[in-house]
Amino acid sequence: MTVQAKICGINSPIAMKAAIEGGASYIGLVFYPRSPRAVTVTEAAHLAKLVPGTVQKVGLFVNITDDLLNSVLDQLSLDILQLHGKETPERVSEIKDLTGLPVMKAIHIENSADFSEIERYTGVADQILFDAKVPKNMKNALPGGNAISFDWALFGNRPWQKNWMLSGGLTANNVGEAIRISGAQSVDVSSGVETMPGQKDIKMISAFLETVLALS
Repeated sequence: MTVQAKICGINSPIAMKAAIEGGASYIGLVFYPRSPRAVTVTEAAHLAKLVPGTVQKVGLFVNITDDLLNSVLDQLSLDILQLHGKETPERVSEIKDLTGLPVMKAIHIENSADFSEIERYTGVADQILFDAKVPKNMKNALPGGNAISFDWALFGNRPWQKNWMLSGGLTANNVGEAIRISGAQSVDVSSGVETMPGQKDIKMISAFLETVLALS
């Protein structure tokens, strides 16, 4: 089984270099101002130039407007749009029609009942990203990148009809177990390769990717 990895929230050339050289299949650029990993469109355009064609550039957006989305895409090319907010299936479809780009929709999981959300997006999202649901009492929580995981055993033997990616609290120390239990063939990491929110560590990036690629 080949396992692919996405390094999300890259905001510096040195982190981008570590992700690419380490073998990441996807890199994520965050366009959500509240995030400590957020980049401006100008910064993202410079970082995107460092990415070879073999690596997919993912733009993460949260409840984005058409105008803001167009302003990003006017200045750089992205391969996938990751929608990490409360976008409805109708909104996902609108964004696909507007941009012509594939969409990865985040679904937040706490228990098995949350998987029912997949059915709503079956006909519109090209890929599903499973992330941990944020506790209601968590202060200053973000839509993602909160270093929170969920019970990977919830995946069981579910017959998925969509490509999907596992996210939520992954690190070099637990990603192997997460893949074994969940059966994930793609994993996403952000806070798990940081020394503090928004500060990517090249050694942690390398260790994460080395662990994932060793499972392939």
